Amino acid sequence: MTNAFLGILSLDTAFERIKGDIGNPDTYPFAARIHVVTGADSQVIVQDAPPPPALLAAFVDAARTLEAQGAAAIVSTCGFLITSQDHIARAVNIPVMVSALSLYPMVRATTAGKIGILTASQPALGPNALAAAGIDRDAVAIAGLSHIPVFAETFLARKSQQRSDLDPHQMEQAVVKAALALQTAHPDLTAVILECGNLPPYAPALRRALGLPVFHLADAAAHLMAAQNPASM
Repeated sequence: MTNAFLGILSLDTAFERIKGDIGNPDTYPFAARIHVVTGADSQVIVQDAPPPPALLAAFVDAARTLEAQGAAAIVSTCGFLITSQDHIARAVNIPVMVSALSLYPMVRATTAGKIGILTASQPALGPNALAAAGIDRDAVAIAGLSHIPVFAETFLARKSQQRSDLDPHQMEQAVVKAALALQTAHPDLTAVILECGNLPPYAPALRRALGLPVFHLADAAAHLMAAQNPASM
């Protein structure tokens, strides 16, 4: 597996994916390859339900294609695919983790306190998504970002309407502000999970501001790759 790479199932988007974003190959210290699933618009995927059947089939086909090309593991750019985690994982013979929400059992095992979740949309992170990730709603505090104009206009609008002028500093300030508000409301927070694949670029700032461990899918991807192909690390 000397030529193995990380396969990335990507939503069909127009915004800039800066370094750190799950959908930017430069985020990783190993080879990564993007497979954009045509028609996987943010507004279709960011829901408390699996994608429509035809679109779910397209994600499965994309995962199989990446596996056939030599992927050692697969992740995705959107944590709301958690409702399809089992379906996609069963379709291939390599490790699949489509959402950072799958990290919840590990994070839960490391702390007795409340776990914060920063998500693209709090309303969409409902009982189906939480159940798919094995998350106890009473054990977490959730903060959504869909009410923040710069976030919603960039990441949650339809592809044709998404902003292309991403200002990382402005976005970082907005994300950190939301996280600090969550911590103020829940001073018993002991860790934070970033559901959204666009949030890892801001993890260092979040760790500094909150003084807490912050977990995201890019770190998990490194563990998946190390387990499958240590020479790539």
